[in-house]
Amino acid sequence: MIQFSLPGRQAQKPRARRGVVLLLLSALLHLLAYQWAQGSFGLPSMREEPPPQVVSVTLSQEPPAPAAPPPPQRAAEAKPKPRAAKPKPAPKPRPPPPVESSAETLASLPPAGMETPGTSTEAPVAAIPAMPAPEPVIETAPPAAEASPPAPAPYTVALPPSAELHYDVTAMRGNQKWYGAGSFVWENAGGRYRITGEASASLLLINLTVLNFKSEGVINEQGVAPVLYSEKPRNKSLTHTHFQHDNRKITFSASEANYPYQGDEQDRASIMWQLSGIGRGEPGRFAPGAIFDMVVAGARDAETWRIVVIGEENIETAYGAMQAWHVRRAPRQKAYDQTIDIWLAPQQGWYPVRLRQTSANGDYLDMSLSHLNAGAAPANQEN
Repeated sequence: MIQFSLPGRQAQKPRARRGVVLLLLSALLHLLAYQWAQGSFGLPSMREEPPPQVVSVTLSQEPPAPAAPPPPQRAAEAKPKPRAAKPKPAPKPRPPPPVESSAETLASLPPAGMETPGTSTEAPVAAIPAMPAPEPVIETAPPAAEASPPAPAPYTVALPPSAELHYDVTAMRGNQKWYGAGSFVWENAGGRYRITGEASASLLLINLTVLNFKSEGVINEQGVAPVLYSEKPRNKSLTHTHFQHDNRKITFSASEANYPYQGDEQDRASIMWQLSGIGRGEPGRFAPGAIFDMVVAGARDAETWRIVVIGEENIETAYGAMQAWHVRRAPRQKAYDQTIDIWLAPQQGWYPVRLRQTSANGDYLDMSLSHLNAGAAPANQEN
């Protein structure tokens, strides 16, 4: 029995192997047929992997490469900086550009501010040479102020004693001559002064007040120093001009103007007596062509009067014939300005012996001395 069973088992083994081989061949054939329908073997998977690599935007990431140009621009920006640092020996090839860069930095400060973040050490160096340039310009301003002409030497003033002067008045208005009388009262006492002036003219039964003013103030080393000037023009309100010695300014009731007060300003009434005091104190100042520049305040404003010495003349007055120094204030470029002529007589104590005001239209007011009542004998003065 043992011999029978052994041959049977050996016969079954090759059959089983055949079956396995057939199954493997069948499976392989099915697989080949399926893959044949889909394409070649492993290529599809390889083709699918590259697309994700392309989709990974490797090409779109390369545009940042153009961002590389900014670094060269920074290098270009760094070039003008050595230009600013011209004094440094290192940037020798840059000496010609530095001149242009310095001009550009002076012309436009913002570019310099933009360059400073590149190299903070060089920017301040460029800014330092630019600063000293304006400094000498500022220093040149004071010389201009120093170049102004020095103030003239103060006059020696010896004001006349108190006196009362009377005048004959002749006025021309609208081709009509008017005749009248006027007076000046000069008071000099206790370091103070007062001037009162009035004049009127008549035509038939008409009487006109042509002058009505008053000036008062103090007397100091410069002579007459007005404090208040009052004027009452014909058919107009009374006006006041204030010389504020403490506040150092001149103000007006008739206007909002104000002027600095230096200490030697005069008003329209005091100017005659200041000239008289200069003649008495320093007669050598009076010579043909001599000039006196004085700031004179009126009812609304103040301006510099240039008074020119015309010369010494012989004049006739109701008080008598006499020699007098003729001085004139010529009008400036204003239609309403008047020419003012004053005659001061040394033999009569340098009192004003004649006064004439002439308007641009030809009208005038002429006052000629008719009587003098001086409070003291006139001082002996040279002609």
